[in-house]
Formats: sequence, structure tokens, C-alpha cells
Amino acid sequence: MKFSVHVLGSGSALPTVKRGPSAQVVNLHGKPMLVDCGEGTQLRLRQNKIKMQQITHLFISHLHGDHFFGLVGLISTLHLLGRTKPMYVYAPEGLEKVIREQFKLSSTYLQFELNFVVLKKNQMDLLIDEENYHVYSFPVEHSIPTWGFLFKEKPLRVKLKKSFIESHRPDVGWIKRIIDGEDYVNEAGERFLNTDITHPPREAVSYAYCSDTRYAESIIEYIKGATLLYHEASFANDLRSQAKARFHSTAGQAAMIAQKAAVKQLMIGHFSARYKKDITCLLLEAQTVFENTIAAEDGKCVVLAD
Repeated sequence: MKFSVHVLGSGSALPTVKRGPSAQVVNLHGKPMLVDCGEGTQLRLRQNKIKMQQITHLFISHLHGDHFFGLVGLISTLHLLGRTKPMYVYAPEGLEKVIREQFKLSSTYLQFELNFVVLKKNQMDLLIDEENYHVYSFPVEHSIPTWGFLFKEKPLRVKLKKSFIESHRPDVGWIKRIIDGEDYVNEAGERFLNTDITHPPREAVSYAYCSDTRYAESIIEYIKGATLLYHEASFANDLRSQAKARFHSTAGQAAMIAQKAAVKQLMIGHFSARYKKDITCLLLEAQTVFENTIAAEDGKCVVLAD
């Protein structure tokens, strides 16, 4: 898959039988990246047949336990499996000290590099710049410093038509020029329009991850037009005051953000354990405001582009 989101944990602070705490794997052009790492994440990686050794980048939104308590266990397992590839952890200031102290106390000496990158406050920040995509962090509003993440493909290039390649056999130099938008001119001086010899690219897609946050229109500028938005929906609207006091959002508020940000699809999650039997009321509440809403479920995989 070119771009997919695999939900590992869709619950909030208290795990339930059906829902674990926050964790997702974003697979972006063959690069699996872990977003948040609640308790038990390594088990859910195994259950979902995701190869944890392939993960090289990990993003922690904030330092509440349901978003990072699984990190020590995951790192320890990778160490025991003989990992040698470096791991990059993008996280709030302070997490590195917590993690390294755990291994120090157990006299564990990792055989791979564990590199921490401290997230910057109060601004959108480019974390990763690869050939095909960018990854950004941005601030959200929670009871402690918290960040959202945006995974965004760069504009895609055209592809040459097979019939053109077979007929004209352009060399590598010409192929690059055509992909960059040039018309093709053969040795006889004949010109072939770029639009006639290429397939137009599909639209670039993006994924915005926002958990945990209260209703905050300040995030709209960062997520506007996202293909898929994940936004916490800890409570229903009848508990709006409780959500505000705890710096969380209701399902209806998540839908309002999706609507105002003009995203294409909304996925709600981070459900309070009080809804452990049924989250239908939350889904319907969101769909009333923003119709194209789905609910996160542990094990659900959403494909943005294949």
C-alpha cells in the first residue's frame, strides 16, 4: 500500500477488552511509522501482523501514559530481537530522560541507536522531508503540551504510457525530462505533447492525527483539506462541559472541526471507557454534522492510496 493508517488502539486512558490505548501505524510509501505507543502496543503489532523491526520512526503526541507507556516494552523487545537499525523518536521534552532511566536501572545496553528529537512548541514544524512525502508536527490544545502530526505526500509526477515507451524507447535522460513535464522531441524533430504520452498522476493524499485536544479552531490551519483526519471524540455532546474541563472533545465537536477544515473524511477515536459497550451514539452524533465520518476500531486499516 502506498499510504494507509492501521489503528492499533482506539480507546482512551482506561483500556477495555475491545479497545487498547492510543497507537497507530501510518504506512507511507513502504515506510511504517508508529504514532503514539500506549500500553500493549507491541502485542497489537504482532496481532495485526505488522513487522515491528521495520519501524524506524516513532511519534509521541504527549506525555500522558496512555500514549507512551508501551514504549519501554517495545524498545526492549526490539533489543532482544537483535535490532541494529537506528530508531528515531519524535516526542516532547523529557521523554528521553524517562526512557533512558528505565534501561539504566535494568542495566540494559541497547545495541541500536535510539535518537530523540524534541518537538517544538507553538508552531508547525517539518520533521521529515523525503522524496515522496513530508511529516509535520503542530500544536493542539490539551492539559499538557501536546502535538498533532500531519503526514503529507508531495505532488505526484506523471507516468509514461507503456505504448509510448515501447514505440519510442526514450533513454533515461528523456524519461526524466518527460516526468518533469517536458514534451518529447525525437531525432527527426517530431514533437509529442507531454499530455499525450503520459498518464496524469493521482491526487496527493494526506493524513492528520489529532489526539488529545479540546475543541480548538486554531488547528484548522494545519489540517485544512486533509484526505483523512483522526480527531479524538472522548465524549458525547451531553458531556460537553466535562470534555472542556478535561481538555477533550465531543464527537460533535470533532465533526465541526472536520467540517470547518474541509477535510474529505473524519475518523473519530480515543473513546472514553464509559462507551465500552457501544459507541454508536458518538458515531451518529458526528455524522449528523459531518456525514463522511467513520469510527476507529482496534485492527481497522484505512487505505488512502494504493
